[in-house]
Parts: sequence; C-alpha cells; structure tokens
Amino acid sequence: MSSIFNPGEILDKIEVGAGIVSADFGCGSGYFVMELAKRVGEKGKVFAIDVVPQALESVRSLAKMKGFFNIETRWANLEKTSTLENESCDLIIASNLFFQVDKKFWDNIIEEIYKVLKVGGRVLVIDWDSKSVLGPPKENRVGSDFIKDLFSEKFKVDKKIDISESHWGLIFTKK
Repeated sequence: MSSIFNPGEILDKIEVGAGIVSADFGCGSGYFVMELAKRVGEKGKVFAIDVVPQALESVRSLAKMKGFFNIETRWANLEKTSTLENESCDLIIASNLFFQVDKKFWDNIIEEIYKVLKVGGRVLVIDWDSKSVLGPPKENRVGSDFIKDLFSEKFKVDKKIDISESHWGLIFTKK
C-alpha cells in the first residue's frame, strides 16, 4: 500500500507541527508513524497503536533504526480501547482502518477518538474510495459521506482533502 499515497504530502496538507501529541490508530508497520515522528520532533510524541503484535515490532525496529525516540507503541483492540488517556492527543490518524473493522464497532472507535482527543484536536480519516479498482472488496469499503455522518455529532467537518485516486480523506475537529 505504501506506493498508493505519500504520508509526507498528506501531513503537509494538514499542517502537522512540532511538539504535538499524535496517535496512529491501526498503525500497521508505521507508514504514517515515522513521518509523524519526524514532524512532531523531540518535544512531541507519537503513539503507534495496533492489534497485530508483529506490526508493532516492525514499528519499534524502524524507529530504532531511524533514531526516533518519540514513538511509543501500544497493543490495543481499537474496537474496545486505545489505552490512551482522555484528552491526551492533538491529532489522530485513522488510515485504512474502517474498512477492516466490523461496522458494529465503528461507533466504539469514533467514541474512542473523541475521548482521547483534546478539545479542538483533529482527526484525519483516510479510506478506500468505492470507485477504485485497487483495494479491498467493495462491500467492505465505507464512503466519505457515511463517515461524515458518523462523525457529525461530536466533530466538525473541516475539509475533504485529496489523497489519491484510490483513497479519500476527511479532517474533523473535536467540538
């Protein structure tokens, strides 16, 4: 998936600054984590959260190799908890997460995002476009309008951003 979009270009669009606390929900092997770590700097922090232990091990190895000491990996089932403290994050990224999770748990994940974001904190949701020839089975994909509706009760929609031909992206701010 790494060739489908560039995390650096995406983080440029949402203006990730130094010193913030961020989390990558469903971080996988750290596609966004390393770029976040570089941008938030020594005074910032990145929580890399995933349910797959091997993915977290990959993130730890890569962080060590690149000399990033501002990354903390956490094993968590996001359908239940992130293990993060309430209002501890300025930014959360949920990239290619919702298509992998049973729809009955989407509200739990959104509630967890809300809980751990500071007031005014932002969340970037990226997922597979329903029209893309690439990606998971179309019945597993979720549209950006549907995600907007799910988030609208507790979040303000900031904007839709161009990600790639295969993905859409939305930025929300905690109300």
